[in-house]
Amino acid sequence: MTQNRPTALDLPIVDPLPEPTQKYFDICQDKLGMVPNVLRAYAFDIEKLNAFTAMYNDLMLADSGLTKLEREMIAVVVSSINKCFYCLTAHGQAVRELSGDPKLGEMLVMNWRVADLSHRHRAMLSFAEKVTKTSAEVAEFDREALRDAGFSDRDIWDIANVTGFFNMTNRVASATDMRPNDEYHARSR
Repeated sequence: MTQNRPTALDLPIVDPLPEPTQKYFDICQDKLGMVPNVLRAYAFDIEKLNAFTAMYNDLMLADSGLTKLEREMIAVVVSSINKCFYCLTAHGQAVRELSGDPKLGEMLVMNWRVADLSHRHRAMLSFAEKVTKTSAEVAEFDREALRDAGFSDRDIWDIANVTGFFNMTNRVASATDMRPNDEYHARSR
């Protein structure tokens, strides 16, 4: 992998980028100070990039009973189980930023059980862990535990979908040796 390639694969970014894609990348550059490598990785095929960003934006940014921090916490716990370097780095930084607690981000990366979490968050992350490790064993009592922690059925849907999305992206990132942007490492510490 080189600095110009976000993965170990030789899939050059479309050049020039279509105007809407270039605008999206410019917004990322302005807001984040970088274009995340995951977006650069998908930019060899604009339809795939658009599908990825639409799903990500819907799951992580759209209205939900889950906060942005809760969704990022799920991303980190799933990525920790899957040992996804890219997502642990990028979403660990998001947890540090959103929580204002650098230690929380590190605890979730290493072992979420050592973090001082509410009953709600423990239930949510236990469910995400079970879906990641043994999804075929999820049963009604697992969903009932989430309801008992204050989650609605819509929230349970969102937890399941965020968990599923990051299981997919972790596997793609690992399989292609996707590396996080260097900028993530020092942020929000």
